[in-house]
Formats: sequence, structure tokens, C-alpha cells
Amino acid sequence: MDLALSIDIGGTKFAVGLVTRNGELIDRTTVLVDHRDSADDLFDELHQAVIAQMTRAVEHHGATPSVVGVACAGPITRNVETVSPLNIAQWRDYPLRERLEHATGLPVFGDGDAKALALAEGWLGAARGVDNFMAMVVSTGIGGGIVLNGQLLDGESGNAGHIGHVIVEPNGRRCACGGRGCLEAEASGPAIEAITGRPPSQPTYEIMVRTGRLVGRGVASVCNLLDLKLVCVGGSVALGFGATFFNSAQRTLDELCGLEFSKKARIVPARLADEGGLVGASAVGWRGLNRSVSVNY
Repeated sequence: MDLALSIDIGGTKFAVGLVTRNGELIDRTTVLVDHRDSADDLFDELHQAVIAQMTRAVEHHGATPSVVGVACAGPITRNVETVSPLNIAQWRDYPLRERLEHATGLPVFGDGDAKALALAEGWLGAARGVDNFMAMVVSTGIGGGIVLNGQLLDGESGNAGHIGHVIVEPNGRRCACGGRGCLEAEASGPAIEAITGRPPSQPTYEIMVRTGRLVGRGVASVCNLLDLKLVCVGGSVALGFGATFFNSAQRTLDELCGLEFSKKARIVPARLADEGGLVGASAVGWRGLNRSVSVNY
């Protein structure tokens, strides 16, 4: 059995799992991010989870992983040479790829978490068979991955699709990026808690509607800009808010996507749900491994 060691780096937790070539997640573990830890202490926690999963691969599944795939909240540099997740202050220009290569002895390939989700949803999820779509993560942070004409967009530095920093509330809340009124500053989990005094796991109906409306506002701009008809959304906030969130977001899309080519744009839940991050990370790993083999031959 061919396995990828998949790593999903988020603002509140690290997930590590084992994924087959067919995209089946067969094992996983989660580590909560302690924001009091130093940068290297955080990596040590991740390292322990990585070693535990590599051990389970051999002892419980009779296989050794052949590649490491990483999905990481951004910004990042290409192939996670360095990572600077806005919600992990300790990691600024942290050399994640080098540390993981040293820890595992395996080739490491990485990308942004929402870009990885786009690969996963296009492979096995809600965007299967679709050549033009966006995938989003609405969670501790908000990110996006865009597929145009069947190709995942990278951009100049590899950070294309960062919809979390589209302005949805002019003169709104200050964002960690330095701007005001960014989608991430208004609709992410920490933003919701700061605005309401309630954790996003205990939302009111009004905050679920507001969050959906703001996400719909940002999504509508992208659909109008890039001629998209489908957006699939994952992440604990979006999936936790459920139908109320998605109905509100869809109503906003219907109001704002009035161009002939963007009419009837749809926003739907990511089909892979809480497995999307790890399956996406494996897709990044398999893609990188396939490309390196092609280059070598």
C-alpha cells in the first residue's frame, strides 16, 4: 500500500494522517496549538505526531509512507520552504520544509491549506469534473484556492486565492495583515468571538447569517472577476454554521452576481468535510512526487 504522510497546519490545531493513493484517509491524530509555546516547541509537538503516524503506518497498516504532503495556513513561500501563518505568531518565516525533511527522511511538498482543499475537492469532492471553481476554508483563518481551466493558480509567490484579505467591510475591523475590513477580520472564528464575545461554536442565528452574507460578498467579487460558477467551502466555522450560513451566502451571491456569466453561481459545502485538509495535503504530496519523477526521467 502506497501512503502519503499528510499534515494540515491550522491556527488552532495540527492534524497528521495517512492517506492512500486513492485518497482514503486511513489514520490520523490531532495536536492542539498552544500559543504560549516557542516556535521550536510547537514544531516538537508536530514532530511527535508525525513520528506517531509513521509508526502506525508500519505497525498497523504494514506500509511506509513515501512522501510528506503539507497544507498550511498562509502566507507561505513556495513548497512551504518557510511559513508565516497569521494565526501562529511564533512561526514567522519558519523553515518548515527543512525541519520536516530532517524529521522524516522523506521528500516534502507543501502548499496553502485552501489550495490543497481545492485539489482535494476537484479530485474527490464537490468540484469533481469541474474545470473552473474556488475552494475556501472558513475557520480560524479564511483562505482560498482557485482552479481555472483545470489548473490550480499559484501566483507570483504561490499565495494566489487568498480571499480572506478581500475587503468586505470598508473601514471595518483591523486585520492581522494590517488592513481593515478584510473577510478574515470580520468572519473568521477569532473575529466572531471578538465581535460577539461568544465562541464560534455557540453562534446566534444573527451571526451565522452575517457571516454567510460577508463570505457571499467576497465570493461574489471573485465569481464576477474570474467567471466562476462554483465555490465549495470547508472549515469549522462554515461547516459548523451549516445551512443557515450557506443559505445566507447563496442569497448574497444571487443579489451580487448579476452578470450573464456569473448568474446562478453556487456556494456549497465542501464534500470532504473534516477530511478535506488531510486529503488535500496528500494531493499536494502525490502531485509533487509525480512531478519530481517526471523531471528525473
